Amino acid sequence: MGRFRGIAWYSLLGLLSLVFIAPIVWMLTTSFKSADEATRVPPTILPADPTSSAYDTLFTGDSQTPVLRWFLNSLVAATGQALLVLIVASMAAYALARMEFRGKKIVFALIIATLFVPIFTLIIPNFLIIDRLGWLDSLWALIVPGAASAFGVFFLRQFFLGLPRELEEAALLEGANSWQIFTKVILPLSKPALATLAVISFLTNWNDFIWPVYTLFSPDNFTLPPGLGTLQGAYNINYPVIMAGAALASIPALILFMVSQRYIIEGVSRSGLKG
Repeated sequence: MGRFRGIAWYSLLGLLSLVFIAPIVWMLTTSFKSADEATRVPPTILPADPTSSAYDTLFTGDSQTPVLRWFLNSLVAATGQALLVLIVASMAAYALARMEFRGKKIVFALIIATLFVPIFTLIIPNFLIIDRLGWLDSLWALIVPGAASAFGVFFLRQFFLGLPRELEEAALLEGANSWQIFTKVILPLSKPALATLAVISFLTNWNDFIWPVYTLFSPDNFTLPPGLGTLQGAYNINYPVIMAGAALASIPALILFMVSQRYIIEGVSRSGLKG
């Protein structure tokens, strides 16, 4: 009975893996097909005559489709926002998890309440603020507004609550102040949670489409999601080119996940120890 259960479990996992991997495989194989083969009926799984013409078209785009520039813009914006989120959320979470001050519970409740506000209701206020700051059509519009992450504060607070207080008490006996305890004790022990939050923040910014569409106007300042939308309009029947653009956008996300998956699993599992 146990052996049958194990076979059934691994079969289910294999099926789920196939479901998630199949679109990626289809994307990659289509990007190496010719335009005619990509629309052939019935479709072919592997390209009969593999060609890199889609990638040649992608990387030799004109001034209206600078794909490599879009890739670099996305990388800068996503990395910058992830770093800001880690800085802001870690300090706020430490204060809410370890420090005592009047109104702490109210502040935390207000931060949690913002998680229930639909993101689309914040577009106009954020747009007006960015306009006043003179950041429209610049990467600052994509980096700064998302730095105050309510989810990041909640996530790191839960993790910090799970850390033993004895470590902080020992540091206090050694004469460390709150900042030294935070930077030299808490943060080094929080690498799994910090890595998890960094990945989540990076991918959220990397995949964002709506906000860049509202705030970026010049083709040179586009990030990949709105840029690929333009590419799809320019090559709306050239599916290999579209799939090549999607493959390019997927590379950083896949690399980031493979590098940090151990930290992600540990960070998520430990962040729910205490409430």
